[in-house]
Amino acid sequence: MAQKLVVIGAGMASGRMLEHLFEEAPGAYEVTLFNAEPRGNYNRIMLSPVLSGEKTFEDIVTHDEAWYAAQGVHTRFGEKVVAIDRAAKIVVGEKGEVAYDKLVLATGSTPFIIPMPGHQLKGVVAYRDLEDTNAMIAAADKGGRAVVIGGGLLGLEAAAGLKLRGMEVTVVHIMGHLMERQLDASAGYLLKKALEDRGIEVLCEANSEEILGEDGHVRALKLKDGRELPCDSLVMAVGIRPGVTLGKEAGLDCGRGIIVDDAMVTSDASIFALGECIEHNGQIFGLVAPLYDQAKVLAKTLQGEAAAYVAREVSTKLKVTGCDLFSAGDFAEAPGREDIVFRDPGRGVYKRLVLEGDRLVGAVMYGDTADGNWFFGLIKDGTDVSAMRDTLIFGPSFQGGASSDPLAAVAALPPEAEICGCNGVCKGKIVEAIQNGATTLDAIKASTKASASCGSCTGLVEQVMAVTMGDAFVLPSATPMCKCTELTHEDVRLLIKSKALKSMPAVMQELGWKTPDGCASCRPALNYYLLADWPLEYKDDRQARFVNERNHANIQKDGTYSVVPRMWGGVTTPAELRAIADAAEKYDVPMVKMTGGQRIDLLGVKKEDLPAIWADLNAAGMVSGHAYTKGLRTVKTCVGTEFCRFGTQDSTGLGIRLEKMLWGSWTPHKLKLAVTGCPRNCAEATCKDIGVVCVESGYQIVVGGAAGMEVKETELLCTVATEDEVMEIIAAFTQLYRENARYLHRIYKWLAKVGLEWCKAQVVEDLANRRALAERFEISQSVYRTDPWAEHAKPSERAKWAPIADLTLVEAAQ
Repeated sequence: MAQKLVVIGAGMASGRMLEHLFEEAPGAYEVTLFNAEPRGNYNRIMLSPVLSGEKTFEDIVTHDEAWYAAQGVHTRFGEKVVAIDRAAKIVVGEKGEVAYDKLVLATGSTPFIIPMPGHQLKGVVAYRDLEDTNAMIAAADKGGRAVVIGGGLLGLEAAAGLKLRGMEVTVVHIMGHLMERQLDASAGYLLKKALEDRGIEVLCEANSEEILGEDGHVRALKLKDGRELPCDSLVMAVGIRPGVTLGKEAGLDCGRGIIVDDAMVTSDASIFALGECIEHNGQIFGLVAPLYDQAKVLAKTLQGEAAAYVAREVSTKLKVTGCDLFSAGDFAEAPGREDIVFRDPGRGVYKRLVLEGDRLVGAVMYGDTADGNWFFGLIKDGTDVSAMRDTLIFGPSFQGGASSDPLAAVAALPPEAEICGCNGVCKGKIVEAIQNGATTLDAIKASTKASASCGSCTGLVEQVMAVTMGDAFVLPSATPMCKCTELTHEDVRLLIKSKALKSMPAVMQELGWKTPDGCASCRPALNYYLLADWPLEYKDDRQARFVNERNHANIQKDGTYSVVPRMWGGVTTPAELRAIADAAEKYDVPMVKMTGGQRIDLLGVKKEDLPAIWADLNAAGMVSGHAYTKGLRTVKTCVGTEFCRFGTQDSTGLGIRLEKMLWGSWTPHKLKLAVTGCPRNCAEATCKDIGVVCVESGYQIVVGGAAGMEVKETELLCTVATEDEVMEIIAAFTQLYRENARYLHRIYKWLAKVGLEWCKAQVVEDLANRRALAERFEISQSVYRTDPWAEHAKPSERAKWAPIADLTLVEAAQ
């Protein structure tokens, strides 16, 4: 006699389970199927093509009423189960009870709705089932704007579908790049670019605060930074939660999901569960492959056969037409792992393989995913890939291909891409000159002026010649930026500007980086170049900075730090001195010392005390002295006319003005200034990066000095009559240095390369250019003239500075 089997939920997992059961044990069970949705089973992962209009709902139905009828299943569609009586073995539905011998819970999951203000307004929808999809289609039929919160698989598919149906769409994602659980930053960048090319606006690192409404309907999403994104429809696609309510109310063991063993048995031997509602070995599920594996196991279990579910690797593909993306395995950084990276900027192709020993453990690919399943098979099978390591990245059909072309990035530049910034020469003009017979660098300089000024574009000009002339031009060897690229610092700077690259992944992808995330040499340099070129758009990557810059204090040889508060122009007050003395006593600072830059150094501060001592100094009105930065350190001054018998100008006042203008700015290397009140040079202005010597007739501005590993006297840039001219010229000169110097080059090294006369032409003789440079400097300072201590001194941040472990407890335990 057939046993009574009740199944709650007609999703993909239960549908596949019933297929196996009916095929392997026909007639073994009399089945009753409840489904809260008023229909049978459909392929839920194909709702996105339905939303976009590429498929109809009928195309994605897998088990309709006729199929269930043919299998003898009693279907109760559109009826919710309200309770389970385990003692009586009865399922209580909205329309009556059904007895069971065995019960299967396949209750799926529910979409997570962020409980922010306004989430209950009309027009706010989740994206989970056909009803949600139809709601979005109805909204799209009216046109207008949509905001999608969530840059994961479901959110992006929703965004693409709404865009195809004619809406203006913005995706809001809280993380730094899209699909961060499946993709690395480089692939995430390409995906963002592809979506933007389709007209979808993508905002990463955007935090939602409130949904704004009007007459009960959504009208905009407000972000925490104050921006408002107008919308007629808002889709919340930020994740799912296992549907555990029914199981929990029935008294089954539940964690995040209904807990099952390897055979899919719950804490009640007569009740089973599978799919998105379960928790197995601490893991919950959202992709279809593991659900189908569970279905196979449960069908065996229901037949009384031994079977065990084992979680396996899964792969991910994005179902957006034209966005070829594949991800499988684990591609996070970990000790002992190595990367193989292939980039083809011209075709927008990126592939990254992660190896652990002789095994492939992860793969990410964008643009060309044809070999994705082959790589996925290697991951699942744990294949030894050592014998094919050299050609692995090229896939199974590779038969001796060639290495990638290091000039590909230059070849991909459009004709209008600017190569020589000094003279405004584009790639097309250089190519035209070559075609007209200019086959040497000197000939190119003579005919186009490219590379004829500061010379920083020379390497790029030569690469354009190599790309255009082929074997007829021998490219001079140049030192690459690092092992991650064949390009020089100068090439990278110019390509960042000419290709408008505004993020680290964009640079690495478009310029063909050999490594997935760069190295300790290139990341700080790229971070600086991006920050200098796009101050309003690029966000500083703290992790790309050296340790002192990350920790906003100088680390000493014993692991402690020195803390240096800023003293504007070397001037302090009794109150500030008392605050410094109090801080020194409170935090047991072993040494308080005057620096060579007219400041006070608190030496020997423990790392965990840094936030607290910063907070105390902030409370006294003092800010970071940036004694650790590649940026402005100090403006040293003498006492000038106020107290000195020989002073000719107010050197102290000018020094304070300069320091307050320049502080916080990031520069290629540290920047030291001095203002001296007379030619006696008490402030040592003539060995600083930039110095001002006050004279009777005005101010001499001198540049390019050094007093460290090398000692060098400054050179005269110009003499001006007023303080305001000093301020403008120094701002312009600093910006010229910021925009053109190689990272970690002091001013005197940069000057030796570009020449003092070229600098004079830019900031002294060309008034319009000077003012444009000064204006760009001020724009960058609108972002970076801030105290880095203040944010990290907040109580909420202090745990990050605590020791990793309390070793005193270890000692006590011993």
